[in-house]
Amino acid sequence: MSATIATGSPARRLSPAQLRERWLRMIEDPLLARIPFKLELNERGAIEVTPATTRHAFLQAFVAKELGTLRPEGSTFTECPIETAIGVRVPDVAWASPEFMARHGMPTPLPNAPDLCIEILSPSNLRAEMDEKVAAYLAAGAREIWLVGEDGDMQIFSEHGLASSSLLGIEIELPR
Repeated sequence: MSATIATGSPARRLSPAQLRERWLRMIEDPLLARIPFKLELNERGAIEVTPATTRHAFLQAFVAKELGTLRPEGSTFTECPIETAIGVRVPDVAWASPEFMARHGMPTPLPNAPDLCIEILSPSNLRAEMDEKVAAYLAAGAREIWLVGEDGDMQIFSEHGLASSSLLGIEIELPR
């Protein structure tokens, strides 16, 4: 579960333009820059803070390195902000095909999800929260979402639901 810092109206969803504007103000805020956790912005404009563990940081770096090695033709990102129906969400790792990059470039936040979005699960993550993120990344255009447990277990989702392997042909053996 993420801690939430209320900054918006609790009753109404902000438009994508309002969320984008709020996100751009957030990244320029020197106080927020000092927060040593991943920040996300929910659909109502509230900042969500998620603390990470050392294992989480290790897995994030490991997966990003492996993606860069296995799929060098694309672009690998860590903590890349994406506009979704549930706010500006920030997967721990993302991979974008050359076609995605040619279409979108690098605006902040990205208006669509890259081909692959990966969330490294933290002990505080709730299953309902992760299900919501999977659906939001898929609706924003991701072709595949990975949920990686700190124990090294991984679930892969596509528009067809839970998959037994990567539809993008990516195989990573996670350290246990």
